[in-house]
Amino acid sequence: IDVQQVSLVINYDLPNSRELYIHRIGRSGRFGRKGVAINFVKNDDIRILRDIEQYYATQIDEMPMNVADLI
Repeated sequence: IDVQQVSLVINYDLPNSRELYIHRIGRSGRFGRKGVAINFVKNDDIRILRDIEQYYATQIDEMPMNVADLI
């Protein structure tokens, strides 16, 4: 699926692989536009999330109280 001008991706279930995660969130913020990915993470998913952070040398921050500031 190729949808143009996506600014927000919501992962209700965290993907099981780093590649699939990047594929999903890569839909937001294309062509120099700002994009946001929101991940709903269960305690069981923390290990996967930390693995994604380490592999891509990034930090996935906890969602702020005012979500509107992200968009």
